[in-house]
Amino acid sequence: MTVRQMLAIGLCVLLNAIDGFDVLSISFASPGIAKEWGIDRAALGVVLSMELIGMAAGSILLGQVADSAGRRPTAIGCLAIMALGMFGTTQVASIGALAATRLFTGLGIGGMLAATNALVAEFANDKWRHAAVAIMAAGYPMGVIAGGSITSGLLETGDWRDVFLFGAGMTALFLPLVSLLLPEPVSAVLQNRRGDTLARLNRSLRALGHATVSGLPPEDAERHKARLSDLFARGMAPVTVLLTAAYFLHIMTFYFILKWVPKIVVDMGFSSASAGGVLVWANVGGLIGGLLFSALSLRFSLKGLLVAFMLASTVTVAVFGLGQADLQGLSWAAAVGGFCTNAAVVGIYALVASSYPTEIRGGGTGFVIGVGRGGAALGPIAGGLLFQAGLGLAPVAAIMAAGSLIAALALLALPKCAGTSG
Repeated sequence: MTVRQMLAIGLCVLLNAIDGFDVLSISFASPGIAKEWGIDRAALGVVLSMELIGMAAGSILLGQVADSAGRRPTAIGCLAIMALGMFGTTQVASIGALAATRLFTGLGIGGMLAATNALVAEFANDKWRHAAVAIMAAGYPMGVIAGGSITSGLLETGDWRDVFLFGAGMTALFLPLVSLLLPEPVSAVLQNRRGDTLARLNRSLRALGHATVSGLPPEDAERHKARLSDLFARGMAPVTVLLTAAYFLHIMTFYFILKWVPKIVVDMGFSSASAGGVLVWANVGGLIGGLLFSALSLRFSLKGLLVAFMLASTVTVAVFGLGQADLQGLSWAAAVGGFCTNAAVVGIYALVASSYPTEIRGGGTGFVIGVGRGGAALGPIAGGLLFQAGLGLAPVAAIMAAGSLIAALALLALPKCAGTSG
């Protein structure tokens, strides 16, 4: 692991931080949107899920592009989509237009997540791969903490559109940084050989702090262009199905708590800025949980850790639903829930990245995250419908917490070879 490899991974952590803020920007803005436009909880749940639906499509489609066209150009394209979508949201004047811009933004966010997961797995060496992917995933709450702290201040003096304007500017800032500083991973260059492969390979080697080479290694005679069907061939079907199911179910629980926290807090009588602060605390817990998971993954079984944190997620989300007497209590309950749920999300990303070989890693990651994002979209919608049906916070939280419990059972059924690919 050279210093330049570490710097490349660090840039991917920041890209995931931008991803995290862009996803949850709607959560910070939702109380203001609901107040200005008079949206009920069921309709708001649909709006909260639109970029998650876009993320599902973006992860699947652009994850395949990352395998065929390259990780770096895919990341650049996704940043452009995200910046345009965030800025477009500041210009909308109706629920339909808002849903459309969030759906478009989600395409870029989903593709970025698939690309950065593959990038980090390929920038890291074998020893640090699990930990590096886990640290990358911990960037998600970092972005929410930093961006949320700023936008909570913006909401005190401005309106909800300022949240998206800030996000658009920060996203656009990374376009030149990625273009100048992020190389294509060596393994991805060798996987996609073209006429200038040797020159591209040496550019990547130099950028990552390694000596150049005078020739290419022998090409794998069995290498072929990655296809979606490869995710279900050669014994990969149970891995793909079970990982997708586990991600779908746990991310449903994860996004229920993250998407609904601000509205729940506002409905308890607190201000939008205070609600944003509680969401920041949920992500502070998530950041600590993600970093702890990264450290523990160096010593303990990845799958065993994941199951433990998913079971803890089930308990803590249900406890959050019991309610708290004051803002401090809400912040602590949200932080503990975020700690457990995000640690498990971080672990799933690490497990996915190490469960697929290089030639289908982007596509595999994109498929698991893309289809699994159906759970992300379902979480806020299901929560909204349950609230609209008259259920209180406690039973709704208990129902939504069950997703993590069933996800843990899916992981226990994974083949023993899952998580061992280099």
